Amino acid sequence: MRTATTIEASGDGNWTQQADFVVEAEKLGLDVCWVAEAWGSDAPSALGYYAALTDRMLLGSGVMQLGTRTPAAVAQTAITLSNLSGGRFLLGLGASGPQVIEGLHGVPFARPLRRMRETVEIVRQLFDGGKLSYSGAEFTIPRPGGEAVPMRLSARAEHTIPLYLAALSPAMLRLTGEAADGWLGTSFVPEGADDAYFAHLDDGLARSGRTRTALDVCQGAEVAFAPDEDALAAMIAGRKKELAFSLGGMGSSSTNFYNNAYSRQGWAEVAAEVRERWQAGDRDGATALVTDEMVLGTTLIGTETMVRERLRVWRAAGVDTVRLYPAGENLEARLATLARAIELVRDTDGAP
Repeated sequence: MRTATTIEASGDGNWTQQADFVVEAEKLGLDVCWVAEAWGSDAPSALGYYAALTDRMLLGSGVMQLGTRTPAAVAQTAITLSNLSGGRFLLGLGASGPQVIEGLHGVPFARPLRRMRETVEIVRQLFDGGKLSYSGAEFTIPRPGGEAVPMRLSARAEHTIPLYLAALSPAMLRLTGEAADGWLGTSFVPEGADDAYFAHLDDGLARSGRTRTALDVCQGAEVAFAPDEDALAAMIAGRKKELAFSLGGMGSSSTNFYNNAYSRQGWAEVAAEVRERWQAGDRDGATALVTDEMVLGTTLIGTETMVRERLRVWRAAGVDTVRLYPAGENLEARLATLARAIELVRDTDGAP
């Protein structure tokens, strides 16, 4: 398995520390660093800066959000970052959710699947270097009724730009299998992944005449090492509120892709009640419903032996790239966790 991580460039506000983390992560042998947008800093600005600080590591937008840029702007940004980095850029796109897209950016969130499909098709046209002429349900380019004619970008892609989609819903997973080079996933439980995720990815791959080998399955989870059972119990307890927020506070009261993903993997009743309590303002009650099993099932938290075994399960389930979110109170601690995790991944790859 390849190793990766995801950061938000603004982090806790310490820009220098985040840059130091990226530089040191490359020295540790990390393969890919994804930079998120969420509702903080934008990803492309930071990626350009990190490209100047690194030499080998791949850098990806994890993710750029639909609705915040036109498809042509997405293609321009991707080509610029790819050319600047010597071909080390990976384009990751995601639909985000109604709270961010409508509540922050003020653009409609409706029909994210259709917008994603059309965005991918337009971006690939521009990557190929031809004049852009597109007629879809969401985008018509050039805009009809005016004086514009089809244009091509003056900047040409000097390298292949792999395209990844962040997907959780069955329909978006099918599109990922059909049209993308990689899948950026989360809320991943390997024991339930075949029905919840891979069946839909494989359906999309079959539509495009491809197999799983054509798709980089990139899954992420927090990694933390507990020295003993008491420390592990404290770690699990500390993560329950974070998971309750994902189940109850991400998205909107009616649209929460994380909640849906957990529901498809065997926790439908718990996920529904967590969301209900969280939306009602009962954050402590929502947190109390989250079980130890839910935390351990979707993270790489445990003793070193537990994490090593869990990585083997992930590899056997079909994960190609493991995205590590290293725990730690400061930069040194996070890097130490990341270094141990990278070594375990390497050991796992060498194991029978």
